[in-house]
Amino acid sequence: MQIFKRILLAPAIFLDWAKTVGWRAAFSLFTYRAQAALSGEAPATLTIKPRKAMYPLAARGSGSSDLEVFHQIFQFDEYACIRDISPARVILDLGANVGYSSAYLLSCFRGAKVVAVEPDPANFRMCSKNLAPYGNRAQVVPGAVWSKKCELVLSRGTFGDGREWASQVHESDGKGAQPTVEAWDVPSLMRLAGSDYIDLLKIDIEGSELELFGNNSSLWLPKVRNICIELHGDDCTAMFLNALKEFDYDLGVSGELTICRNIQLKQASRGYMAGG
Repeated sequence: MQIFKRILLAPAIFLDWAKTVGWRAAFSLFTYRAQAALSGEAPATLTIKPRKAMYPLAARGSGSSDLEVFHQIFQFDEYACIRDISPARVILDLGANVGYSSAYLLSCFRGAKVVAVEPDPANFRMCSKNLAPYGNRAQVVPGAVWSKKCELVLSRGTFGDGREWASQVHESDGKGAQPTVEAWDVPSLMRLAGSDYIDLLKIDIEGSELELFGNNSSLWLPKVRNICIELHGDDCTAMFLNALKEFDYDLGVSGELTICRNIQLKQASRGYMAGG
């Protein structure tokens, strides 16, 4: 019965994919699903060229989270809410996963440079592969954003559903796993980008918002013009909003994303900082 239902629904699903991600991507996705259904095992990888990306993208199959991320970004177009940001010349993608968000932003903002930061080694390799066609417009950095330069421990399986899109980092307590991930603070990433400002700061770092906005964020937030962030829990939301209390900005919410546009220090805060 389930197979019969899938056969009946297949044309409608294909047409829906074609409308949102384009015919080429829909055909790739449909072929992948058909192979998985017929053989009982999904192919290990596939290549997809969505309408809103300049170049084809690689994805892992067989239970990976890659296709869920792909559908979020290219089918449901979750970043459509920031397509009108201008200018968008320097973008930091913190928590880049396999590079789909960076590819989307590089394709939307054709004059932008993106620094994509990803701590998970397997995700980093996929991210590097997916962003290679963009040349020097994309710089892929192995590591995680943190409040300071240090070494971190990578963990997976304790957050979210435990798959590739749910990797976390934390500082070592000296008792468990040894640190293997380089931590970057935002000023260091800005130096890598060769810029003293950030037009768009995209953040999806699985709870590390607590560290990023809890320490030293006042040193670099005045240099950020727009933020698009996925906040993970009430404590992360409170920490983030507290870090922005000295700023004026236009606040919006779109699905899981919180967007802060036109970030500027409040007049009183400008005077305080100028005074020392």
